Amino acid sequence: MTLEQFTREEGQLARRYDYDDGTVFAVDFGSDVADASVDLVDDTVIVVVDDEQYEIELSDDVADAHTFIKNGVLTVELEEEL
Repeated sequence: MTLEQFTREEGQLARRYDYDDGTVFAVDFGSDVADASVDLVDDTVIVVVDDEQYEIELSDDVADAHTFIKNGVLTVELEEEL
């Protein structure tokens, strides 16, 4: 998963945080986002923001993933296999 997929629009803030047991991606689409949703299907994160759709394949070393979007901020938490 790469942050470049989310930073097409100028001013869009995206960050990656690496921890011992996993990684967290946070993407701020802005509080004015009218319609946003995120879903996890098998090893694919599907994000729909207004009329844009993003599909991100997770790597094989991800044991578990949690996704949510709130107030225009997408969070993807990835737990790596030990």
